[in-house]
Amino acid sequence: MALKIPIHSISLEGTQCSPQSDNLTHAAGMITTLRIAVFLLLLTTLGFFYGITLKQNIISYMYYVSEENILNGFTSFMLSKGFGPIHDWSNKTKAFSTQASTVQEKILLTTINTPSSTLVSIDPSNPSDVLKEGDGIIFLETSNRLQLPPLVVCALESTARVYKNQPVAFFMKGLNDTNLEETVKENFPMLLPLKNIYFFPLRLEEVFADTPLFSWYMKINPREQKHWIHVSADACRLALIWKYGGIYMDTDFISIRPIPKQDFLAAEYSYYSSNGVFRFSAHHNFTQICMEDFVRRYNSRIWGHQGPHLFTRILKKFCDIPKFNGTEDIMCGNITFYNPQRFYPILYPSWKKYYQVWDKLPTFNDSYSLHLWNYMNRANVTMVPGSNTLVEHLYKVYCPSTYGAILQNVTTLQ
Repeated sequence: MALKIPIHSISLEGTQCSPQSDNLTHAAGMITTLRIAVFLLLLTTLGFFYGITLKQNIISYMYYVSEENILNGFTSFMLSKGFGPIHDWSNKTKAFSTQASTVQEKILLTTINTPSSTLVSIDPSNPSDVLKEGDGIIFLETSNRLQLPPLVVCALESTARVYKNQPVAFFMKGLNDTNLEETVKENFPMLLPLKNIYFFPLRLEEVFADTPLFSWYMKINPREQKHWIHVSADACRLALIWKYGGIYMDTDFISIRPIPKQDFLAAEYSYYSSNGVFRFSAHHNFTQICMEDFVRRYNSRIWGHQGPHLFTRILKKFCDIPKFNGTEDIMCGNITFYNPQRFYPILYPSWKKYYQVWDKLPTFNDSYSLHLWNYMNRANVTMVPGSNTLVEHLYKVYCPSTYGAILQNVTTLQ
């Protein structure tokens, strides 16, 4: 808008102005001043409301789409609006969008309706980009199956929630570059809001490259190996942790609190180390020695020979392992040897206790993660909603999206 300001010529030669002309000149000046004042007031008002609106939207956006709220507030918000678990939201949010009455609700709906590939990290590229800081948590699936049991999904979800600022990398042998995104969206819809989970194809030749395991892998015939699924998993975890560093965890652990950032092994009981969960920095000499011993003493016919037996015999080279007393941990050189209570508070002969009703639920105050002994579960006992068992309680607290998907009978959870 252009303002036309009249210009008055004034004589500098002492010309006398009549009273009438003085009044006209004074009135014109007042009108001009008033127009300028109104214009400035209009600009100030527009700026004020624009600033307030922009600030409110930015604050609302930062608050409602922050990682903390996606992880912790996402489910409760949607359930309060009458929604089911995450997998069912995409169809319902469009109908609900017309009812969104606040800026926060509309922003959250925009986040939900965003293509899921922007919420979950589906990345077939080099995992070294994701794991370069050495603080990742690595999971493996060495079979070709793509539809996984609820316990596996719960393990991923609980870990992503506990380690919300660290990458959780899931390597799956059944994935490839062509089916990666489609498979993840189809089989893991309940995990899509967890942005720190990364899915990668598991290519054994690439995993073993530049490690002592490469020559071993190129010589053997997997079809002739007994316990190949377990043997290959034992080899992969060593190679990946040696290359990238970080935590390895089996897919039958439920994470309940963060593990301190230090190199460690976990005892199943006194004098005996598990290989189901451990942490080392990249190129640590323990994992290097384990890979060399793996190849030199390879025997696929003995279950655990390349797994917990291997870790135990190599740990004994670092120190004389004393017996645990109480709940204390042990230092073995520069390696922390965690007390069984940290990961195995319920030992394998009693694994069924997880699927039983307790008069008083255990607190697990001395534990970081809980191992549910899936290898012992030959009858495929599962968590049953409404059973009031210990495992149901764990699902509700530590993997609520997985629990919600089970309630809705998601077909991908077999």
